[in-house]
Amino acid sequence: MESAIHRRIPPVATTLQPWQVLLATMAGWINRHQQTAIDYLREENRIPLEQLGERRLRLNDEQRRRLAVAGKALGRRALADLACLFSPDTILAWHRKLVAAKWYQSKTPRGPGRPGVMKEIERLVLRMA
Repeated sequence: MESAIHRRIPPVATTLQPWQVLLATMAGWINRHQQTAIDYLREENRIPLEQLGERRLRLNDEQRRRLAVAGKALGRRALADLACLFSPDTILAWHRKLVAAKWYQSKTPRGPGRPGVMKEIERLVLRMA
């Protein structure tokens, strides 16, 4: 009787199936197409940089928020590789401020001290006194 250790293990198939070749070809084509789009967008970003020169580009809060969210998803290393209008440190600082504002700012601004008593309760207490 032959033990499990001595049994011959069948060889692993080393030839690619036709669907695997097709999948690899499609993945390569998609990757090349995406890289071409990224290269175009890099060039498109360089044009305003050249036209601005030393002047600063001013953004509103909504534009900074959108860039911060997208920049955080990319990460510092990918932002450094792109031709950006803003430095990676600036974009990530905007994201830190966005997160801080979410957690540390109250929805309704309050003054210092305890909240006041409702006028109705105050009137009832004075009436009872």
